[in-house]
Amino acid sequence: MTRRPLQSLPLNTPAARNPWRLQKVRFQYPSSVPELLQLLASAHETPGPAPSLLLLDGLEEYLAEDSGVQEAAYLAALLLDTAAYFSHRLGANGSCGLVVALETQKEEDNDAPHLTLLQRYFPALCWLQPDALDLGQHHCLRASLELGKLSPRTEWSVTFLPSGEMKIIPWPTQASKPSPDKKCSSAESQSLTLECGNLSDPQFPLDRILPSGTGSESKTWKM
Repeated sequence: MTRRPLQSLPLNTPAARNPWRLQKVRFQYPSSVPELLQLLASAHETPGPAPSLLLLDGLEEYLAEDSGVQEAAYLAALLLDTAAYFSHRLGANGSCGLVVALETQKEEDNDAPHLTLLQRYFPALCWLQPDALDLGQHHCLRASLELGKLSPRTEWSVTFLPSGEMKIIPWPTQASKPSPDKKCSSAESQSLTLECGNLSDPQFPLDRILPSGTGSESKTWKM
């Protein structure tokens, strides 16, 4: 679910070479908060098999519609209820995960109330920030994963190669960890992914996506 359709597919990836793979994905483009709420409220009426994952991208665009904290809480609760409903439909076949992504400007405090509230609903956080490593023309991000307040933060360097492949390696241990209070330039932004559900469940194989431990191993994924 997002406000704007995809403009292109990743280069030289299985999805780009075989577009039929995307037939298993149902794309929805609600253009406003009321349309998004209506879509979620009527999700139980949608024919076909229950999805194993709900993904909402660009939440900050919906929150920018002068949505207060109460409206944001209602949206978060409805997202959780929708995922729980589909999990119930799947039964023993699995559960329906929920991932919500948004972009925030570090120097702006307008998003602080929304972020504080959203973190109550979504205990698992994945921060994506521009990576300062010297990787030439490659687009690189620093990924920080927190599964809860009591869980340690784990970090990786995520590099998108020109071929469209995604390479993930552990973040160098000598590098300093980003501080939530650190100020950046007004043009710098960070992306936050909020996740809900049992992340150790086979439906959330994080160990297949991100390398575990602090060794030097790396993994390359094709999106």
